[in-house]
Amino acid sequence: MSHGKNQAELVREISGTNPLKCMKCGKCSATCPAFNEMDIKPHQFVSYVVNNNVEELVKSESLWKCLSCFACVERCPRDVKPGKIIDAARQLVVRERGGNYLTADEIPELLDEEMPQQLLVSAYRRYKR
Repeated sequence: MSHGKNQAELVREISGTNPLKCMKCGKCSATCPAFNEMDIKPHQFVSYVVNNNVEELVKSESLWKCLSCFACVERCPRDVKPGKIIDAARQLVVRERGGNYLTADEIPELLDEEMPQQLLVSAYRRYKR
């Protein structure tokens, strides 16, 4: 990847997390509704970033099994935000594939009155930086 930053630095930057605060208590994994479907569990996301092993995280099933429900983010006593780490890893994939980004002015014309508000909130939460 360019920018002279490694993937782990980019994940930390995009997610706004500090993986070093993790004390490996496992509360994030205990609360995860998709836990059984994951090959890498929420409490492990953090160690992959700490160990600069984002490549494995990006290739894992967990990247797309995570529901972005952020139960893990709520449960974490140290505010590490494992779910945001996965979201950030997904961003790397999208960027590497050359994903297009919407600008703020393009969004209103795409809105529909029937659209559920939660959808907008989750899209906003995911794409704001």
